[in-house]
Amino acid sequence: MFEGATALSLDAKGRLAIPARHRDALVAAGEGTLVLTAHPHRCLLLYPAPAWQPIRDQILKASSLDPRAAAIKRVMVGNARTETPDSAGRLLVAGELREYAQLEKTVYLVGMGSHFEIWSESGWRQQNDLAAEALSGELPAGLGDLVL
Repeated sequence: MFEGATALSLDAKGRLAIPARHRDALVAAGEGTLVLTAHPHRCLLLYPAPAWQPIRDQILKASSLDPRAAAIKRVMVGNARTETPDSAGRLLVAGELREYAQLEKTVYLVGMGSHFEIWSESGWRQQNDLAAEALSGELPAGLGDLVL
């Protein structure tokens, strides 16, 4: 299970060094293959390939005639790229994906259980601000009985 947020740097070639504490588990879960794709919230998603497949299949079942479903297909499946970390544990983030998510030098790798989100520094800051605002009212369905 992947969790925690880590600030990382993209190198000049757009490579992201996956922290050692996550790299081995991520590569093992992906059987050496990872999938990097775009998310409609303007971040990227990084999945071990076997974990991505059922999500991709579920997205592809949606009607292409529904404009919202078609948009989600285009963003998530249309931008999906199969990647393999290099021998130094770095993952190449394609220029198109870096542009989509507005990634610059500093990015945040955020563990979400089965996968990671990759956020720009400003995007991650904005998500934290939105979460603080959202949590000032009633909790969303399913979290009403959460005890911390």
